[in-house]
Amino acid sequence: MSRRDQITMSEDEALAFLEEERTVVCATHGPRGWPHLMPLWYVVRDGRMWAWTFARSQKAINLERDPRATLQVEAGDTYDQLRGVMLECDVVLHRDLETLVPLGTEILRRYTPGVAQDGPLPDEVTAMVEAQATKRVAFEFVERRRSTWDHRKLAQGVY
Repeated sequence: MSRRDQITMSEDEALAFLEEERTVVCATHGPRGWPHLMPLWYVVRDGRMWAWTFARSQKAINLERDPRATLQVEAGDTYDQLRGVMLECDVVLHRDLETLVPLGTEILRRYTPGVAQDGPLPDEVTAMVEAQATKRVAFEFVERRRSTWDHRKLAQGVY
């Protein structure tokens, strides 16, 4: 068995890792031909990553021109603790409020301490998400290829 095979995450391990981590670095094709790397907050829906950003952001403009992105989520402070997921994706852009408002609500619940994970939100919070949604675009990342690594498996003797 190769070292690469030894550190590859299973589907369940990769999904659990993505659910646990909080920031994805999104690489798009920038306007000058260079990779454009930016962090995003995200949610995982049915195994697929979703994010939103301002519709006039450079990453949104890049994805309008070329709807492909590479995503990377990584954790670990030392080599033997490194783990991560890299996804090459086609990106579907969504601009409709029927998609944006629920996504914005999901992201708000995931990243805002003290906000309930389910049930109705206060009216002022719902109004804030709805106002933000009019200025945003949603990214649905459709995975084409995946690479994963978990160096902790080598330390644990898990092959």
